Amino acid sequence: MSRTIYSLWLAVLAVYSFWISLAHAVSGQEPLKGATEGRGYNLGEPIPVSCLNRTVETGEHITDASGQLQYVPFPTCNETGRPLELFFGVEQSLNCTLDFISDPFFHLLEFYIHNDAPLSCRIPSKPLPPSVLEKDFREVDETTQEGALGSQSSLYTPLVVALSGTLQLSHLHVGNDLNLLVHAKPKSEDPGTIDAATAYSIASHTRNARVTIGDSLSLHFSVRWYPSTTLPPGWSGYGGHLYKSTFLYCLLSAGASAAICVAYFRGVELPRRLKRYAGDRMGVGRGGGYGLPVANGRGNGYGGYGYGIGTGNGKRID
Repeated sequence: MSRTIYSLWLAVLAVYSFWISLAHAVSGQEPLKGATEGRGYNLGEPIPVSCLNRTVETGEHITDASGQLQYVPFPTCNETGRPLELFFGVEQSLNCTLDFISDPFFHLLEFYIHNDAPLSCRIPSKPLPPSVLEKDFREVDETTQEGALGSQSSLYTPLVVALSGTLQLSHLHVGNDLNLLVHAKPKSEDPGTIDAATAYSIASHTRNARVTIGDSLSLHFSVRWYPSTTLPPGWSGYGGHLYKSTFLYCLLSAGASAAICVAYFRGVELPRRLKRYAGDRMGVGRGGGYGLPVANGRGNGYGGYGYGIGTGNGKRID
């Protein structure tokens, strides 16, 4: 009996040890999961924006000793007191006012506007793991970079901001109204995942901000989200083609013209013609004659009450 109890106790101990080992193995693998294996964004969840760190002397990107690119948070917005953030699936007009344009940032703006260096930013494709969020943006995270040139891994989606404007000797004109487009992967494939993004200045020649060192700069983003990588058609052209509206307009115009013509004919022209025809018929019986040609070119007429003979002087003898 004691041997049976001992064997049963060993079996229970073996099963317990197996479950403990399995739990340790699973917990040891959890930190290895990347963003591609994690959850997607929820509607309205904030998305931080970070940008490539560049030197103010040449505009070249800054790398560490291992050749990895460094990213820093987008400048702090006065409206929120935080760096620029997007919100998943939320279309809005987003304002970000930079209180003070420092001398280094002013020179970076010159590079961006002159297209000597792009304003290269990035956003997480999915919510970042806590291990990445705890790191300082200024430190290079080897799990989020690939290669010496810093090509983006699946953790991030590139967001290149095409900033337009005009360079002057003492100041800049910055196209501060921007469209910001974000594509999410189809919900059926990978819900809550960002697939592509871009931003660009619009109407930079008419809607811009004059900036000097020490000024503030207000950036206005018109954020639009698309549920797939395909843009919906929106171009209707400047004319020169037959559209449904044009065809309907022509049809209505033709109908209105026909109705006016019918009303005029039946209300004005037809009664006038009938009256004229009736007058002509009545005039034959009252005194109009039937002229017969004679040698001198004048005619004899049979009057209503007798016969008329033409004379040489043009008078008629009854």
